[in-house]
Amino acid sequence: MAADRGQFSSKFGFIFAAAGSAVGLGNLAAFPVGAAKNGGAAFLILYLIFVAFICFPIMISEFGIGRSTNSNPIGAFKKLSKNNALWTKIGGLAVLTPFMISVFYLVLTVWVLGYFILTVFGDLEYLASVNAFSEFVSSPELFVYVALVLGVMFLILNGGVKDGIEKTAKILMPMLAVMLVLLVIFVLTLDNASAGLSFYLVPDFSKINGAVVSGALSQAFFSLSLGMGILITYGSYLSDKTDLVDSAKLVAIADTAIAFFAGLLILPAIFSFNPNISPDELSTSSVGLIFMFLPQVFMSMSSVIGYFGASLVAAIFFLAVFFAAITSLVSLVEVPVAHMVDDKSMDRKQSLIKVMSSIFVISILAIGSFGMLDFVTTLPGYGGAETKSFFDYIIDMFYETILPFIGFIVCIFTAYRWKFKGLSDEIATGNSTYKGSFLEKYMNATLGTIIPLFVLFVFISTVLRIYFNIDIIQMMFG
Repeated sequence: MAADRGQFSSKFGFIFAAAGSAVGLGNLAAFPVGAAKNGGAAFLILYLIFVAFICFPIMISEFGIGRSTNSNPIGAFKKLSKNNALWTKIGGLAVLTPFMISVFYLVLTVWVLGYFILTVFGDLEYLASVNAFSEFVSSPELFVYVALVLGVMFLILNGGVKDGIEKTAKILMPMLAVMLVLLVIFVLTLDNASAGLSFYLVPDFSKINGAVVSGALSQAFFSLSLGMGILITYGSYLSDKTDLVDSAKLVAIADTAIAFFAGLLILPAIFSFNPNISPDELSTSSVGLIFMFLPQVFMSMSSVIGYFGASLVAAIFFLAVFFAAITSLVSLVEVPVAHMVDDKSMDRKQSLIKVMSSIFVISILAIGSFGMLDFVTTLPGYGGAETKSFFDYIIDMFYETILPFIGFIVCIFTAYRWKFKGLSDEIATGNSTYKGSFLEKYMNATLGTIIPLFVLFVFISTVLRIYFNIDIIQMMFG
């Protein structure tokens, strides 16, 4: 079965692929904005604490679950629970979730590709205009971009684990890193960039409250692809010689480094052309930052480096974002594809065609929910909103709500169903120093208690905030 499914050729190939999954739009937009609004480096410190003490153990557990079973989430939960029907259904939720998240992520990737193409063809001034984004998201040309992105996705995933996912990640992730570094170097040479640098790096601990703590935990959890079934699936392609602890460390470091450099790029760029901007003026969403705010920043650069130079910088940025988005999208789609290969006895090409055809149909509804199709644009609302779009439904239900729930389930499953001995034995395969180490003691002490309680709190507070318009963080901490 393992030979048919494929396997990463090396530890570093796996790290590039897993880092590619983790690095996405959240790193390049949501993290810098979160830091700017919540105390700068103080937010970063909290983020690092949660990555190290909350997310890192869950990441290792997901890798271990995948490798020990050589299966996707459904097969993994089924095998380790000895065919328990409830756990198998929970595994199904861990496959459905990345499938649905891939729909909204495909929409965002299509937008990024469209902005890159328009920038290359000299339309930066248009993209910086007030109505550009609202016009763009309701334009029929988006369906052409959908076909282009799905075509790229099919070529990558049809190559399999080694020649598709791994090879692509080995190319795109270093290119993304190089482009980010070059853009950071350029931006830091601009006038007033130091204001943004100071705003980003000088901690303001007075802004730390319950909401900021919850936000930092959510950002760390979502950024590392936890709860999506991705790390279980990628772990199933690992050999027994791979050190899971070391691999998880490198993935977390790579993910955090990209997020940090994104902050070094975006905030100095914004402040260099608007030194008096306040955090409240920055959009809290990645969509707002990338598609509505940053084109204006790039356009303002034309007074310094000319229109061609500003367009070139914008094109490089949107290409970098596209690389980040496509590697994340690949990992999301791989989860249901692996399920079809493992559990439905379908070959890889058949699985891809079935999964991607389904994603295409649903993505048409998601794209149409921005005004092109009325019946999916104004669905019944909740949480105080009169209406919600189909796109909103997907984000709120699968990305915001179910991810922390699955993370909670992984902790409970590891601690009380698989048992810690099973996890320790799996981690010790490839890491002879794990048993008896501080890390083993820490994971055994927290994976069944403190960590799931933290994640459960995020899940409950998210449900109350989104669906009932009750902010318990605000109620608890003011």
